[in-house]
Amino acid sequence: MAADQDIRERISDLVHAERDLRDRLGRGEVDVSTEHERLAAIETELDQCWDLLRQRDAKRHSNEDPDTARVRPPDVVERYLS
Repeated sequence: MAADQDIRERISDLVHAERDLRDRLGRGEVDVSTEHERLAAIETELDQCWDLLRQRDAKRHSNEDPDTARVRPPDVVERYLS
């Protein structure tokens, strides 16, 4: 399950990057358009990571190989409802 742990670590890194970006905006170190552009990229990657974990879990529960799960494109994961 090392892959799951790797994905969770990436999620943690992205959450930290998101917080850092918001802090930098608050200190005036980045402009709003830069923040929104980068936040959108972070949110998309987070959605992809969470989707990949869900795929892996579903495959595991179906007695399939979780390593066959693949990152789906942004236009697929962005259409999911929370």
